[in-house]
Amino acid sequence: MASYSQWNGEPLHASRHLLTDVLKGKLGFEGFVVSDWEGIDRLCEPRGSDYRYCVAQSVNAGMDMIMIPHRFERFLEDLVFLVETGEIPMSRIDDAVERILRVKFISGVFEHPFSDPSLLDVVGCKEHRLLAREAVRKSLVLLKNGKKQNETFLPLAKNAKRILVAGTHADNIGYQCGGWTIAWHGDSGKITLGTSILEAIQESVSVETEVVYEECPTEAIIESGEFSCAIVAVGEVPYAEGLGDRTGLSIPFNGSDLITRVASKVPTLVVVVSGRPLVIEPRVLEKIDALVAAWLPGSEGMGITDCLFGDHDFVGTLPVSWFRSSDQLPINVGDANYDPLFPFGYGLKMFRSDEGLA
Repeated sequence: MASYSQWNGEPLHASRHLLTDVLKGKLGFEGFVVSDWEGIDRLCEPRGSDYRYCVAQSVNAGMDMIMIPHRFERFLEDLVFLVETGEIPMSRIDDAVERILRVKFISGVFEHPFSDPSLLDVVGCKEHRLLAREAVRKSLVLLKNGKKQNETFLPLAKNAKRILVAGTHADNIGYQCGGWTIAWHGDSGKITLGTSILEAIQESVSVETEVVYEECPTEAIIESGEFSCAIVAVGEVPYAEGLGDRTGLSIPFNGSDLITRVASKVPTLVVVVSGRPLVIEPRVLEKIDALVAAWLPGSEGMGITDCLFGDHDFVGTLPVSWFRSSDQLPINVGDANYDPLFPFGYGLKMFRSDEGLA
């Protein structure tokens, strides 16, 4: 699928160089290229105003299948006209049809056009969830572990007397999954089978440990709780595509204030659930004892507690630079004033290589 974006100022939906010369020619791609939702409409301003031009540009660039959500009759009319007048050569149509048919033949959709309902019970089976859980723990990135270099905070003790669990993302599988889950932009709550971070904590600790959950605990609860530690899970609401665009990238729901309030009274681990780095204010980073980037872990929250309680070490490293503030964006290794909060490739471990897992 071609992207909505541009490359060197050229829309990818109209880039013959990339779609045909590079992808199909130099790289030998034998599949077919499909446009994004109303992607060809973006080839003119106002969008779709010169639709015939959009069709000609995209098809001649190498687009084989066009995603037309609404006005397919107009598309067919314009495409036929462009072929009949020679603006789109018949050889381009033959190439697109051949590519589409090749993929359909190879994938067997002519012989088996429908999915196999007998496989329904396999989807989400135990083996799948164990694999997803492994993927979660391997993707976690430990960003801070202890306020002093020689004093680590993790792993947490499974037999801790009392643990406070707080935050908007502590008991919300929908938030863990993010966008493109069940619905386009995802959703909130128990949208699918799975284990929330809270439920994973409850399953991981000993039977003697009391787990107290308050999404937004009051000062009174924090001060009177006599908690061994606190786990605060914060992050973004699910989003997809442009509807996730934000300029500030601060932690939503007054997350920084919640973290500071809890960490002022209780030793605190913060778990950030997000599809991208968020702003970790200096006052927050200074007060907390540990920080974990959990990204969008999906349905298997036990993958998080596998590491928090020491059954597995952290192995993930940052795939991007974690900025200090949104003013630094874009930020990349090699920039003249490269000064991220955490650099590209950063990631701590709980245990030294010569130590076994406790």
